[in-house]
Amino acid sequence: MNNLTTQEKFMQVRLETVSPLCCVSRFVLCFSWALFLVALPGRAQTPASEQKTITLEELQQMALQNNPTFAQSAANIKAAEGRKKQSGLYPNPTVGYQGEQIRGGSFHGGEQGFFVQQDIETEAEEQKMRVVTNVRMSYIQALAAQQMLELRHNLSKLADDAVETSHQLANVGQADAPDVLESEVEAQQAQLAVIMSEQNQQRVWKALAAVVGNPRLPLMRLEGQLEDTPPVNADELVEKMVDESPAVRIAELGIKRTEAALARAKRETIPDLQLRGGLQHNGELLSNGRPVGLQGFADVGLRIPLFNRNQGNIAAANADAERGKREVERVKLVLRERAASVVQNYTFSQTAVDRYKNQMIPRARKAYEMYTKKYQEMAAAYPQVLIAQRTLMQLEVSYINALENFATSSLSLQSYLLTDGLEAPSQPGGIDQPVREVNIPFQAGAGPQ
Repeated sequence: MNNLTTQEKFMQVRLETVSPLCCVSRFVLCFSWALFLVALPGRAQTPASEQKTITLEELQQMALQNNPTFAQSAANIKAAEGRKKQSGLYPNPTVGYQGEQIRGGSFHGGEQGFFVQQDIETEAEEQKMRVVTNVRMSYIQALAAQQMLELRHNLSKLADDAVETSHQLANVGQADAPDVLESEVEAQQAQLAVIMSEQNQQRVWKALAAVVGNPRLPLMRLEGQLEDTPPVNADELVEKMVDESPAVRIAELGIKRTEAALARAKRETIPDLQLRGGLQHNGELLSNGRPVGLQGFADVGLRIPLFNRNQGNIAAANADAERGKREVERVKLVLRERAASVVQNYTFSQTAVDRYKNQMIPRARKAYEMYTKKYQEMAAAYPQVLIAQRTLMQLEVSYINALENFATSSLSLQSYLLTDGLEAPSQPGGIDQPVREVNIPFQAGAGPQ
């Protein structure tokens, strides 16, 4: 007897001389309590099923192969390479005219094309991070929906058992009609919660299937546990984001682009040497009565920059260079602003997970055990047992929500807030906006549970 666990001691039916009614009530309630212990997270028994399983790595590989934004990024890179090649070509000669412009060492268009290509290649790297992060984010949400549905099924089974228990107790005079009605309402609410969780799982799975590029991907069981999310240093991640984010790199490339444009504008004050030469037919008659015929000509021209020294373009290029420097500062401040709410969510979720797991849930479970034992001993009313049971259920649900928020906010910080894998990569004309306005992590736990 001394080697029995607390649960075994509690489940043991005392061989005392008691009334038959008490024996029946204790047996039924103990049976219901045993089912509840099986239903608790960590003890949940998943029914045998032929449902296929899939891992996060498999989902990421699927996305890298099927997500259309990767093809768009590759097309943008090829287009930039074509424009760079074209901008470096000499103009075609015109029949009857040959000339050459000497720029005195100014930047060719190919330099500008080079910077644009760098921007687009950086955008392609950013897009890959977006897609991979979106897959991981959707995986976390789908995993949370999966665990929530399992919990809801177990809680619904427990609620149904409580209804059966209340009916049996009422039949032997140990429960009143209000107790029976309340247990039935609890069971119906639990059934509705199962339906809502099933629909939420379908919604999250469709979103996951879309981001991996396979909208017809059948619902499968995900491998992994939300509890496996390791803690991170949120403040260090924010500083890393400000220094290394693709958005900052794109803004810094913008500075190089404007500096090159300024250098070119300054060099364009050097005049062009214009040469023109060729042959022409002169039909004027000479003294001998014959036409002059073919004769050569040559022109040399030099435009003197007395009034137009490209002052306007130089001033504009200077302003653009200053704007580029301020853009880097703006992007860093935007990242800090957007990261602030994610850091807050991460910090609170981390605290909540710890409180639920180590303090609130153990206390609520102990309270439920105590109320159940008192009810067996006829020292507590059945509604008190139901209230304690409901509290424990709500805490278990909140625990899963907190785990989901903790995992998604951690991932957002580690991925520079790049979470939208179906957002189209920026076109060459859109590189002046390194931080896209839609680039805000979606909130976890926003859907029905």
